[in-house]
Amino acid sequence: MSYAPFDVMGQFSGVAGDVRDPYPDFHALRKDSPVAINGDGHWEVYSYDLVSQVMRDNQSFPSGSIRELMSVVMGPYPLVGMDEPEHGRLRSLVAQGFRQKSLAHWDADLVGPVVDEMIDGFAERGSAELVEEFTYRYPAMVIAEVLGLPREDHPFFHPRALAVINVSVRPDEGIIASEELRDYFEGIIDERRAHPGTDIISELTQAELDGERLGDEEILSFLRLLLPAGAETTYRATGSFLFGLLSNPEQFAKLRDDRSLMPTAIEESIRWEPPLLITSRECVRETQVGDVTVKVGEMITVNVGSANHEPTRWNNPDSFDIFRDLVPHISFGVGVHMCLGMHLARMEMATAVNRLLERCPNLRPDPDRWDADDVHIHGQRFRSPTTLPVIFDAP
Repeated sequence: MSYAPFDVMGQFSGVAGDVRDPYPDFHALRKDSPVAINGDGHWEVYSYDLVSQVMRDNQSFPSGSIRELMSVVMGPYPLVGMDEPEHGRLRSLVAQGFRQKSLAHWDADLVGPVVDEMIDGFAERGSAELVEEFTYRYPAMVIAEVLGLPREDHPFFHPRALAVINVSVRPDEGIIASEELRDYFEGIIDERRAHPGTDIISELTQAELDGERLGDEEILSFLRLLLPAGAETTYRATGSFLFGLLSNPEQFAKLRDDRSLMPTAIEESIRWEPPLLITSRECVRETQVGDVTVKVGEMITVNVGSANHEPTRWNNPDSFDIFRDLVPHISFGVGVHMCLGMHLARMEMATAVNRLLERCPNLRPDPDRWDADDVHIHGQRFRSPTTLPVIFDAP
């Protein structure tokens, strides 16, 4: 079977946008207009409490508009865009592949080896560009291992997974990539249904709830969601985490010396720079949100980035501080659509940083490149750094 050519690095910039620091604007909007008009019949919500209200209210603000957008590349059952009771049934079935025992197995047998393989590429050199050589690549490889995909197929699915995410800016590529991923997964689903293993695809083919099983189209939709979601958001979250640590060497040193700080450091990083800033809902029944009455048919965007920088919840919220008291953020969502893969994402981030600390002693910014390359986080929808040049003590 012949496939269209895709360049994995060609999908790099994608849908992020080029805003360097959106938070001052968010602070002003949150203070003056926590629910602001953002175009004809389109509202945007900026405060933590109101973002949480909209995301929890699945009856007034369902996810059907997301389903309509995503179904073009993810098929008719994109979990992120489904509503109750259909969403609850599908989520309960696919969640069987994310059991706690599976997570423990993945950490030891899949995530660690993938991360080590990436680090092998630069460990003896004493320098690296951590985005292109590490953070951009390893989450897609982890998802592939979790799905039980052949190692030789990695160059095939990584650029296609990202093309699916980038469909709004490269629609032709996104649609072709979706069709090719569907063709690719069909054969694997048939094989795993006949000969199941311990991977997620096998779990999905065998999952059962009250005598019901997942159909092929439901599995195909979920796989075309999982691949890009796992690859895109985790690489961005890990890159921003490393940027926060490298830009705050005293905190980095404390984490290096006390790994018990890792869980709180990860939560702070995901709060401080969530990989995805916004998502949208459509109003289906007139609802009061703050001082605004949102009418049926109007769209409402929830600004997760603004909510996570709410000064009434966090002091100096624009600062990266791994020693903060833990206060729940909203980066993984809230309510019925809370991210199904959030525990896997946290695990991947922790393993990536732990293994870098262990194998790249004295990891630090490359002084010759950090300022010259103007290293920073940017984006107005997705956010992450595009480069992280570092040096360390080679063995």
